[in-house]
Amino acid sequence: MLSFAEASFFPIPPDVLLIALAVAIPKKSFKIAMYCTIASVLGAMLGYTIGMFFFDTVGNRIIEFYGIHEQFDYVAQKYNENAFAAITIAGFTPIPFKVFTIAAGVFDINLFVLLFASILSRGARFFLLAALIYRFGPTIKVFIDKYFNLLAVAFMLLLGLGMAVVKYVI
Repeated sequence: MLSFAEASFFPIPPDVLLIALAVAIPKKSFKIAMYCTIASVLGAMLGYTIGMFFFDTVGNRIIEFYGIHEQFDYVAQKYNENAFAAITIAGFTPIPFKVFTIAAGVFDINLFVLLFASILSRGARFFLLAALIYRFGPTIKVFIDKYFNLLAVAFMLLLGLGMAVVKYVI
């Protein structure tokens, strides 16, 4: 559910929950990654729908929340250059994915491009985490337990960096 919400409107990425669940049950890591991928792609479709049909009422508020309304023209330019690459990069990095899914609807990006790029990038991201947890299971759990605060701060810094990139670079 978190993956679905994050891809369309919610600010917290699903990685934290994926890691916690996969560490608790390493044998189900790949199944959890699959659910995260499916939910994220469905959330991307909701983001696309928000951008396509409800931008004035809902999408605009989400974009204003992230403070990147003025960068939408630049996102449109990137979509015109290579929508697939823009969505794929956004889907794999800590950049808020919802911004790109909503923009895809606003700028009428081909839905199949959005879906394929979302499946590829989100799947790669979640399955990479699952593979690491599956491979290093208890070791990763001890590492995460020992350094959770540091990891949480690092993750939030990466998230903030991703948001800054979207706001000031893209």
